[in-house]
Amino acid sequence: MKKEVILKAKDLSKTFSNETVQQHVLKNLNLDIYKGDFTVVMGNSGSGKSTLLYSLSGMDRPSLGMVTYYVEDEKNGIEISKYSNDKLALFRRHYAGFVFQQNYLNDSMSALDNVMICGLLKAKDRKELAERAKKLLKKVEIDEKDWNKFPTQLSGGQQQRVAVVRGVINEPEILFADEPTGALNSQNTLNVLDILSDLNNEGQSIVMVTHTIKAAERGNRVIYLADGAIAAECDLGEYAGDYKNETNPYIEKAKERHAKLKEFLQVQGW
Repeated sequence: MKKEVILKAKDLSKTFSNETVQQHVLKNLNLDIYKGDFTVVMGNSGSGKSTLLYSLSGMDRPSLGMVTYYVEDEKNGIEISKYSNDKLALFRRHYAGFVFQQNYLNDSMSALDNVMICGLLKAKDRKELAERAKKLLKKVEIDEKDWNKFPTQLSGGQQQRVAVVRGVINEPEILFADEPTGALNSQNTLNVLDILSDLNNEGQSIVMVTHTIKAAERGNRVIYLADGAIAAECDLGEYAGDYKNETNPYIEKAKERHAKLKEFLQVQGW
């Protein structure tokens, strides 16, 4: 069955300049993102991973090239590369969600309000929004007793789980995640990755930048960048669980995926 393209980047280039130096971070890059995929972007430091993520999501504007979204209510495509800043902000509000390495929660607002404030930018029914926010917070195991706590009163793992809820509160077409577990310990990393996997299993399209195999294994497709271009990609298929967990009924498939990804990255010099 042919996959449905949800985002297309064509001849994407990004150059940063000062008075003496031009740095070409992305170089005529072409990429299709498919609906329902969990796409992972990897590469060495300086390869252009985050720049690509920001260019695809409308957080930044490419120097050259086009970024086109094929969303449910715009089947002919929305070409966002030339949008004004105001129009880009409106676009992101409706179609894109974000999770960053730093959670960027507002310390003067409760966990629930941090989620609600983003939802109110789009939602018309405050009661319906509150019900969705609470349902999502329960889903990521934020207890009701913690909903009215300020971020500084929550653990780092709880804060990042709230940030994930904030990222999906508006039901985005694509969730963009930039090193979402980079500041977490091993257990909280696992918790957040499980949440992202659950969202993807429910149909959420995800594009995630990471530098770890543990996180990359959650994707079904891994894109490897080198010097601002796509060097290679790897089709991993559906996530099969932890390859080290002896109780995992799909452990053999999980081991195969792990070995395939490890070999792929080694070939790329990772």
